[in-house]
Amino acid sequence: MPEPFRIQHLCKILEEYLEPDQVSSVYRAYLFGAEAHEGQRRLSGEPYITHPIAVARILAELRLDHQSLMAAILHDVIEDTETVKDQITTRFGEEVAELVDGVSKLTHIRFESRAEAQAENFRKMMLAMVRDIRVILIKLADRLHNMRTLGVMRPDKRRRIARETLEIYSPIANRLGMNHLRVELEDLGFQTMYPLRSRILEDRLKKARGNRKELVSKIEETINTRLAQEALPGRVQGREKHLYSIYLKMKQKHLPFSEIMDVYAFRIIVDSVDDCYRMLGVMHGLYTPMPGHFKDYIAIPKTNGYQSLHTVLFSPYGVAIEVQIRTEEMNKVAEAGIAAHWLYKTSEAVSNNAQIRARQWLHDLLEMQQNAGNSQEFLENVKIDLFPHEVYVFTPKGEIMELSHGATAVDFAYAVHSAVGNQCVAVKIDRRLMPLRTELSSGQTVEVITSKGAQPNPAWLDFVHTAKARSNIRHFLKNLRRNEAVTLGVRLLNKNLAAHNSGLEHLSDEQIQRVLDEYGFDSMETMYSTIGLGTHMPMVIARALLQTDHDSETDAPEQGKPRPLAIKGTEGAVVTFAKCCRPIPGDSILGFVTSGRGIVIHTEDCKNVAEYRSRPEKWIDVEWEQETSGDFPIDIQVLVENHRGVLAKVAASLAEMEANIEKVNIEERDGIHSILSFTVAVQNRKHLARIMRRLRSYNYVVRIYRVKR
Repeated sequence: MPEPFRIQHLCKILEEYLEPDQVSSVYRAYLFGAEAHEGQRRLSGEPYITHPIAVARILAELRLDHQSLMAAILHDVIEDTETVKDQITTRFGEEVAELVDGVSKLTHIRFESRAEAQAENFRKMMLAMVRDIRVILIKLADRLHNMRTLGVMRPDKRRRIARETLEIYSPIANRLGMNHLRVELEDLGFQTMYPLRSRILEDRLKKARGNRKELVSKIEETINTRLAQEALPGRVQGREKHLYSIYLKMKQKHLPFSEIMDVYAFRIIVDSVDDCYRMLGVMHGLYTPMPGHFKDYIAIPKTNGYQSLHTVLFSPYGVAIEVQIRTEEMNKVAEAGIAAHWLYKTSEAVSNNAQIRARQWLHDLLEMQQNAGNSQEFLENVKIDLFPHEVYVFTPKGEIMELSHGATAVDFAYAVHSAVGNQCVAVKIDRRLMPLRTELSSGQTVEVITSKGAQPNPAWLDFVHTAKARSNIRHFLKNLRRNEAVTLGVRLLNKNLAAHNSGLEHLSDEQIQRVLDEYGFDSMETMYSTIGLGTHMPMVIARALLQTDHDSETDAPEQGKPRPLAIKGTEGAVVTFAKCCRPIPGDSILGFVTSGRGIVIHTEDCKNVAEYRSRPEKWIDVEWEQETSGDFPIDIQVLVENHRGVLAKVAASLAEMEANIEKVNIEERDGIHSILSFTVAVQNRKHLARIMRRLRSYNYVVRIYRVKR
């Protein structure tokens, strides 16, 4: 269709539901866009403006407001032309400009990798979507038209765009309840990603459809007859499964095509919620229901606001019948989702429900974005959140909480509130104490027990399932690591200043500010943090702080050897103990500064120390504090005579000596002896010596020694 006819056709659609002045505004946006894109062509050879008009038409079919349509027509002018946001603001208002900016990609910023650029573009779009939901509607329409016209691109580019569509955009459409868009996006993505599989399935589907016609019409006639007998107003639709959903079922459930197509699907649309439940009773009276296959999404709607009754029945024809029962309003929302607000101009609770749930998801997105360390982490979190299979559990007060399938008690705690998650210490499921890693099932009542002094455990990241929980735990641990790094940085800097008979309290504001400016630190806290994490060496910063305008760094006088840094054993993330030698209190130790990770503690006789001798500037003197606390893992090997129950006896002795066994391994040596290798947690060298003395006292123990790798 020639381009002028395209805009005329769009305006005809708009005249059906917009005011004349609003249609004129859309036409003005078209004239501006056509001028901006003048001379630009798509790969197909068509004028570029045909794409924005097509995007606007998709939105017009959803009956979106005129500002959304103007933004759709202008959505590429910032990215692909010389036009800037201010020009759009001046001509069409700030609201349209913000929508266009939200959809535009970040093309003028250089990124380290394509993955980072894509993640940052996605992050920007999602944040714009939080401010105005119409941003994602425009983006979905843009992606849909691009998928419809994907054939002219290179195969590798087609596959990349199709994969992105299946992984991100169709799940977003699903999350917003826009079933019509989702189905087309999925089928187009499937055809591009797997063209051969798609063609084979399509051929099989056409054949199956021809064989099913007579049976479908018989079942439909039977249901309509029963509706008339019960005086229930309603209509029956045969429901066709789309290609991608058939493919996924075959793949995920390992089912052949014949078994998928043995299920006949029908949708019954009635007038009211009461009629939905009456119709359910009628259908269960007509055909026998299949146990365990009834779902009530009216009482408990899906995340995207979808509502319907689902049941599976045995028919007398030897095939299963899948039936969905819903009202007209529910059917509209099931197809249009969040867009039902514009499409049907309804204020019914059912469409508001989709709006409320979408807003809640967007609120959670904003929280995830604030907690994410970078764009790629944010994208990873959103992907996790886009594939929910719902689990419904109850709070102690009887409120329903909706979580994704596989969610644990910790996920539930974070779903209640971030503070509840951070402070949870235990959980009761159906009034019984259960581990925090317990996966939840629908119908359970979950009660979280919190403590004010509690904090998230890094081990939770191994089992939490929801993006909200994961992002909150990571955010807390990052802050905790920074706080620990600041504390260690202060100690290291003070230790090095003491070597010059100085300290932080003796420094002037001018000295501190000069070093902050010189190294580009935005605050003293940042300076301490970089020292604690090993990014900057404490002796270099100390010399810089003490340097006067007439001194050079090398002229700074050394006043004495600094006192070794005292290690408590409880420093956390910024002081780690090397696994090669596993130092424990009482060992002679050295500290090696690693950039970005803090200090790694080795024993002085560790084999790896020799490798690092060439970098003396990285070593710092450390010593154990008088009072250390905690348990420290060490490796020991016990050579024993082969006797029945010898492992149990050694393990029991270790337990009696209050040494927690973390790992054990048995290796037969020569048929007479075996080597028992243990990783045990001890308090210090004295504790280890008592353990070794105890084990040596047994007749079956030949030799015992500490292992350093």
